[in-house]
Amino acid sequence: MMEADLLIVHAGQLLTLAGGGPEEGPRRGAALDHLGLIRDGAVAVTDGLIVQVGPTPDVLDDVPKAAEVVDAAGRVVLPGFVDAHTHLLFAGSRAEEFELRLRGATYQEIAARGGGILHTVAQTRLMSESALVDVGLARLNRLLAHGTTTVEAKSGYGLSTEEELKLLRALHRLNARHQVDVVPTFLGAHAVPPEFAGDPDGYGHYVIEEMLPAVAEEDLAEFCDVFCEQGAFTPEQSRAILEAAAEYGLVPKIHADEFSDSGGARLAAEVGAISADHLLYASEEGLRAMAEADTMAVLLPATAFFLGLPAPAARRMIDLGVAVALATDFNPGSSPTYSMPMVIALAVLRLGLRPAEAIAAATVNAAHAIGMAEEVGSLEPGKVADFVILDATDYRALAMHFGVNLMDEVYKRGRRVYSSRTGVIAE
Repeated sequence: MMEADLLIVHAGQLLTLAGGGPEEGPRRGAALDHLGLIRDGAVAVTDGLIVQVGPTPDVLDDVPKAAEVVDAAGRVVLPGFVDAHTHLLFAGSRAEEFELRLRGATYQEIAARGGGILHTVAQTRLMSESALVDVGLARLNRLLAHGTTTVEAKSGYGLSTEEELKLLRALHRLNARHQVDVVPTFLGAHAVPPEFAGDPDGYGHYVIEEMLPAVAEEDLAEFCDVFCEQGAFTPEQSRAILEAAAEYGLVPKIHADEFSDSGGARLAAEVGAISADHLLYASEEGLRAMAEADTMAVLLPATAFFLGLPAPAARRMIDLGVAVALATDFNPGSSPTYSMPMVIALAVLRLGLRPAEAIAAATVNAAHAIGMAEEVGSLEPGKVADFVILDATDYRALAMHFGVNLMDEVYKRGRRVYSSRTGVIAE
């Protein structure tokens, strides 16, 4: 028998997402539908880690006492969400651009008129690192209030060595200060900046020769991402950047096939990317290559919804054996949402995922997509005690009540860090 720091008991539905260790990889095919559901479930936590999971009577037999006992009273308990694709740090508003789009302007037309990514770059360059940290703290609070306990965050609104380093340093400061774990990604190849207008090859060489060594020297990122798309970077340019990044130990990721079939899915497979993200126009050939290469698909249904684009072929990906994850793509221009629950709902309502599949894609598979599956994404002994308690007794409510935040309480490393009654609880 042992005594725990925290006991969560009498969860009506405890979604453990257990059943496949990190060494077995992310969920594919029929396995994506497996929630590891325990009725009248319990979780015991000591020193921020899970020490016991199971039916409440069994857990209480092994852990009869705890410093704090929380009765879930029949509600749903599940892992904290892992948001596997965000652009967390930026300055300025794109409200005028939003109005133009509503009046019929395309995303590409807006960019040609000085809007889009480069508008945000200009505003972000004016903000200090400390000011970016302050903005990031507020945004992390909003993510946390919607159940996100781990977030991948990209640079990409600096587009010069100094400015990209500023963004990545700010992300590290956020990770040290906030309850949410922040996993940094270098996205220097997000767009071609004004200094290299009309010369994407020259900018690509600059990313390789100046940015990557500087990022690696300070060990500021886990991943390197590239926007492989018409008007951004070609597959050839993207390959050069990602292969160079891999030599510095940065794991490749790709923004792929968002507006056209640019060959990004196939490229992701060829360079051994951990994920290709978006994939609205990915070819069958590209998806098959991703399945064979074990490259994950991070789907961003809020972006497609916001821009009025077609939904990615999620069911076909699952049928082909591609491992699917979900993320918000939080950013100022094409997906200004903090809500993983809304993403889950959109995945069910527009992409054809079943509620259980969407939850698995937003937790355990999302953790695999950012290399964090050994620590988070499921409720198993030895993993970090990140979980949420819903104001609901059935997990399908997450998809049914779209646009509603059902988070009652959020726990990070076994500590209550958000309550619907008190808001975010500071360190």
